[in-house]
Amino acid sequence: MYEYFFENFTYWQICALCTCAFLAGVNKTGMPGASIIIVPLMASSFPARESTGLVLPILAMADIFAVSYYRKHARWNIIFKLLPWTFAGLGMGSLIIRHVDNKQLEPLIGGIVLTMLIISWIRNRRGGSMNIPTHPAFAAVMGFAAGVSSQMANAAGPIMLIYMLAMQLSKEEYIGTGAWFFLIVNWTKMPLYIWEGRITMDSVRADMPMLPVIALGAFAGIIILKKMSQKWFNIIIQILALAATLNLCYSARKLF
Repeated sequence: MYEYFFENFTYWQICALCTCAFLAGVNKTGMPGASIIIVPLMASSFPARESTGLVLPILAMADIFAVSYYRKHARWNIIFKLLPWTFAGLGMGSLIIRHVDNKQLEPLIGGIVLTMLIISWIRNRRGGSMNIPTHPAFAAVMGFAAGVSSQMANAAGPIMLIYMLAMQLSKEEYIGTGAWFFLIVNWTKMPLYIWEGRITMDSVRADMPMLPVIALGAFAGIIILKKMSQKWFNIIIQILALAATLNLCYSARKLF
């Protein structure tokens, strides 16, 4: 397994895979948003289509670590509101991936996340008195957008960062809810990625050596979350979400 790994990838690609695997672990168990560089880093190190097929199994394996530790902290009412629309988004993303470039989706994702950041900021300025959108259409839009962006580019993270922050979850509930949500979504995507030819035996053989690195990142994330207060958790989530939004908007500049 390791012989194949070192014979078929450059040192830069190996470093990129290891970095992404570690950040995926940290992201899933302690610091949502820590993985914002995974998609651009992998896309710059591998062909775009191949990079998405390499990233998904890494994220899916990290989801298992997160669920095994935070399985009792999930808010299933939130997950059940999102999943039907997310599945619809996965189907739509699978249909349009052959006709729409990933870059064309980035301005929409960036706009949604930026809107959510503004809502969150205004609400905090008002001492939490601003009502959080609770209409079913709100979850429908966010879930569908997450599904499409996830299927096309594994880029649902920024949307879910702000959506779950708006739900006023404790840091443990935030991690647990996100862990179960993405475990279901990412493993549902596996057959679609295989059907589309994005996940192959070669990509699986490349990802398997990353399992210890993912575990190390997951362990680091657990320690980070235990030592972090709820206040700083919320602040850092918003900063990371803003960084993700700026990255999307920067990438989208080429469209105009």
